[in-house]
Amino acid sequence: MDVLEKALEFEGRKMSGMTTSDRVEASREAKTLILALNEIYKESKDTELMDVMKRLTVIKRKIDKRLNGKLVV
Repeated sequence: MDVLEKALEFEGRKMSGMTTSDRVEASREAKTLILALNEIYKESKDTELMDVMKRLTVIKRKIDKRLNGKLVV
């Protein structure tokens, strides 16, 4: 399971001190990993995969929140 190893490595990365381009790249990588894990999960129904997907989704939401920022009117 190469995808699972990549996901666990991504999860363990340091996310502080990232530039905007690093955040964009990390967000895209997280999305790719989540979708790849989802395809595997559809066949195996492994709960460990679901847990990893949930944790990656939380990380991706934090990155996206920081990218989008607050809208001031």
